[in-house]
Amino acid sequence: MDKLMVDGRGKATISNDGATILKLLDVVHPAAKTLVDIARSQDAEVGDGTTSVTLLAAEFLKQLKAYVEEGLHPQTIIRAFRTATNLAVSKIKEIAVSVKKDDKQEQRQLLEKCAATALNSKLIAGEKGFFSKMVVDAVMSLDELLSLKMIGIKKVQGGALEDSQLVTGVAFKKTFSYAGFEMQPKRYEKPKIALLNVELELKAEKDNAEVRVKSVEDYQAIVDAEWNILYDKLEKIYQSGAKVVLSKLPIGDVATQYFADRDLFCAGRVQEEDLKRTMMACGGSIQTSVGALTDDVLGQCELFEEVQVGGESAPPSVEQFSGVLLSPLYRLITAGTRGTSTAHIPGWY
Repeated sequence: MDKLMVDGRGKATISNDGATILKLLDVVHPAAKTLVDIARSQDAEVGDGTTSVTLLAAEFLKQLKAYVEEGLHPQTIIRAFRTATNLAVSKIKEIAVSVKKDDKQEQRQLLEKCAATALNSKLIAGEKGFFSKMVVDAVMSLDELLSLKMIGIKKVQGGALEDSQLVTGVAFKKTFSYAGFEMQPKRYEKPKIALLNVELELKAEKDNAEVRVKSVEDYQAIVDAEWNILYDKLEKIYQSGAKVVLSKLPIGDVATQYFADRDLFCAGRVQEEDLKRTMMACGGSIQTSVGALTDDVLGQCELFEEVQVGGESAPPSVEQFSGVLLSPLYRLITAGTRGTSTAHIPGWY
């Protein structure tokens, strides 16, 4: 049965996943906190069975209550549990089925069965055959050096579950954009990528700021200096040879138009996890300044493109242009084994 949970900020979550539910609850009781830790450990190690381990641990505590009330020492109870654990592990090893790693086809079929079993209790259980193959493809596309955290899920409204797709690369949803964004190219082949943590817009003056000038020329000099600082940053980015500019901080309308005039693509307010995933897949590093944008700090991919996904068309206004109704998807298709995988699931929200 699915549960509806609403946090203090009004965010609603519908789930029947034990780890998700326990993570959202504000647990105070010490024993209950232990159960939450058990569920989190199970989720981190296996990724499934969080509800089962919580109920099993709670049942153990329930059965032990009578012994504790009779005055049985806790160490005696713990030794009994350790003995039971050894017996259970021995039985599991006895009935375990070995997997032949040499037979890739058999190994893949077993992985798909495991994924389908884990999806039985989820909202998408009706399409577990479709998603189990997608999950296995995503995991198998990672090399041995990349963790499972490199696999991301982007949720987009509109479309059916079958419209979900696996992107062998990096994907992130469209961010807020200013006028001039539509003039930017939406497809590049083998572009250089600049990953920034730099704000590329004119900052508004603070309410309590005070600048005293004696003439109009002094005031104009202050304004010109502010613009020159911004244009100097933009020129250095352009001279670096980067064709795709991604920043964690905002990129203003002036910078957006500047890049559009020079056939560069830019996106501001990109989530930090998406920047890190791009860095891991395409190389380079996240820069906090534009003073040293050399080739060794720039990433590169085989293909960058914007793709329209979801069942809605683009509304005319700029505000809704950045919302979930449009839901474009940026895809960075990487070559070699360094690529990450992003499963994009429209309609699953």
